[in-house]
Amino acid sequence: MGLEVKVLDLGDIELESSFLVLGHHCGIPVQVPVFGFLILGGETPIVVDTGFSHPDIMGNVGMKGFYKGDQGLDKQLEKHGVKKSDVGYILHTHLHIDHAGKDDEFPNETVVVINRRELEYSVSGLMGEQYPPEYIKHLVDRLHIQGALRLLDLEIAGPEEIIPGVRCEVAGGHTEGSMNVLVETDEGTACICGDVIYDVVNQINDPFHQVMYMEPQVTGNHGNTKREEKAAIRRALNSGRFVLPVHDRPAVVERGQVTGRLFDSVPGKVLPNDAYPGPLTEAFEAAQLAGV
Repeated sequence: MGLEVKVLDLGDIELESSFLVLGHHCGIPVQVPVFGFLILGGETPIVVDTGFSHPDIMGNVGMKGFYKGDQGLDKQLEKHGVKKSDVGYILHTHLHIDHAGKDDEFPNETVVVINRRELEYSVSGLMGEQYPPEYIKHLVDRLHIQGALRLLDLEIAGPEEIIPGVRCEVAGGHTEGSMNVLVETDEGTACICGDVIYDVVNQINDPFHQVMYMEPQVTGNHGNTKREEKAAIRRALNSGRFVLPVHDRPAVVERGQVTGRLFDSVPGKVLPNDAYPGPLTEAFEAAQLAGV
């Protein structure tokens, strides 16, 4: 039996639209979700990305953070009957401020797994404001605790299996150390791609300011070249049946094109593309109505 991926709604952030999609309505503030993922059905529950540590920390990078309703890691895990102490592994697509904020709340018996290059990159200063010191200091502490941290060398050694049905591969975009998490489900491979893709509609379905056939638009927040970013998007889209960004709902992919959307679970009920305009489109329309 294949694995399942549950979408964890960890909070919302407010930021400028062109941060998400390069050149998209510059200066317009929008709110988008921050998702994590819970992989179930294997030998242990696995969490992919843990969100921000608390809403106010997003002010460190000029953004705003929010918890609404049942958002937040504890409440989201509880929906699936999982406690932090049940989780065998935390896998990080990367360590940015909205992705790695809750690691210190897990026991040291929960193994944190990251690409070694991402830990190196986090202390390089190249995107220093995106890596809060308390996040990174906690991971450095885990370096010296038996079995608390696993570092991968994906760009050198190639993909690595974590448990049967879950493997990690180098993403090739967003940060130098970002990785994709590939999960084998009953309906095909699901690629959790971090922030290589922020917005499915405006980067892939109807890519903003792109005229070539199937030419994706990059985000406004990356540490790699534009060509590397476009290639990273294509790698994620070509990795299997589903692609799961952290700031947008999952998408169904066929031959590199998005053919449908999902909401809370992969596999799950597939919605047509036009039934879900995406968080950036919805947020921009809301901002227009508010006269922003």
